[in-house]
Amino acid sequence: METPDTLHNFWFGSEPDDATTIARQSSLWWGKQAEADAAIRERFGPLLNRAAAGELDHWRATPRGLLALILISDQFPRSIHRGSPRAFDCDPLARAWCREALERGADLASRPVERVFLYLPLEHSEDLDDQVEAVRLFRDLADSVDVPLRPAFDGFLDYAVRHHAVIERFGRFPHRNAILGRTSSAEELAFLEQPGSSF
Repeated sequence: METPDTLHNFWFGSEPDDATTIARQSSLWWGKQAEADAAIRERFGPLLNRAAAGELDHWRATPRGLLALILISDQFPRSIHRGSPRAFDCDPLARAWCREALERGADLASRPVERVFLYLPLEHSEDLDDQVEAVRLFRDLADSVDVPLRPAFDGFLDYAVRHHAVIERFGRFPHRNAILGRTSSAEELAFLEQPGSSF
């Protein structure tokens, strides 16, 4: 039976050191590997359905439980439903849980590497206000970490800044247009030809 602890261990591993965690887990987080997608789909697909149906709302009682719900609703759909509109279905839920975590100060009770994933629902949002807040949160986070961690967290901040720039320019993420059945403008099509435009 999955719990916030088993999910946490899957996503972050068992090392208490953030630098080690980032080094060991980054390929899972950012790799877009079919093997990892399949593993997440098989193990956590039913859990995603339960979370979306409100069956795991009791997890909200603890900071780790809130983090687990954010991972389930923000990160896991992008693996389970990669390339499908369903990849973004739970984004509103993820943002709601993100805001609840912020209101309760759950981020400040979390490790820096955990805070990255608490904040990502705002970075994934197509709302400019969310993007502004994401940049602020990632900047504060980068400023708060010890010097050895700063390059990694500056990288997380850079991605937040880049996401903000896209939403400020287009009001949406052009790389989602084809998946969501949206018509791209000529400007968006030209942008999509640039390296790094699809994150």
